[in-house]
Amino acid sequence: MTVVAGVDGCPAGWIAVLRDLADGTATVRVVARLADLIATDDPAMIAVDMPIGLPDVVGPGGRAPERLVRPKLGMRQSSVFSVPARAAVYAEDYPAACAAALARSDPPRRVSKQCFHLFPKMRELDGLLRARPDLVERVRESHPEVAFAVLAGAPVTLPKKVKSRPNPDGLDERRRFLAGRGYAWDFLAAPPPRGAGPDDLLDAAVCALVAERVLAGDAVSHPAPPERDGAGLPIAIWT
Repeated sequence: MTVVAGVDGCPAGWIAVLRDLADGTATVRVVARLADLIATDDPAMIAVDMPIGLPDVVGPGGRAPERLVRPKLGMRQSSVFSVPARAAVYAEDYPAACAAALARSDPPRRVSKQCFHLFPKMRELDGLLRARPDLVERVRESHPEVAFAVLAGAPVTLPKKVKSRPNPDGLDERRRFLAGRGYAWDFLAAPPPRGAGPDDLLDAAVCALVAERVLAGDAVSHPAPPERDGAGLPIAIWT
């Protein structure tokens, strides 16, 4: 049995949608740490909605992957944020993160609070791949909104959330797309596991489609080939 996984961060840790490539069936579960998913399910390929490859310095528009994929999102380009420098991601608190980001970006930019709250997961993923270089080739960075846009041929038109609350119309737009690519509607519309939201489940589901295509050799990296950070990790968003 060959299984691929799409993974997204969620309040309880990480939500993973696992697809069995033999019959297309999907299951979902939440894990506290990514290493737990690898230890128990051992996916052949993982596409994760979290940055891989932290730059030492950041130029205009962020890393190359972010600059390259934003045009695919039309009016919704702001959903792809710029990853700050490694020193900012590893800073002890928000003021220190902003100071590190300002010192290592051109033009100088602080860190948004939304981005700062992702730093623990970014550090977890970065630490896992640096400690386990054997995983680097089967854990790839993706981005759900970009994945939807590339697979559908056009950006999704409705937001997943409005004023921090789930937007039913936006969620159903994504469910209809995923249902046309092998997912059962009942799976997509079922309540997500405790500690995850419905948007997290759909993001993980589309990332699993990317993982499937990476494994088949049908995916594209932006840029191609990937760049590398100072630790040797690839810097690319896969679609």
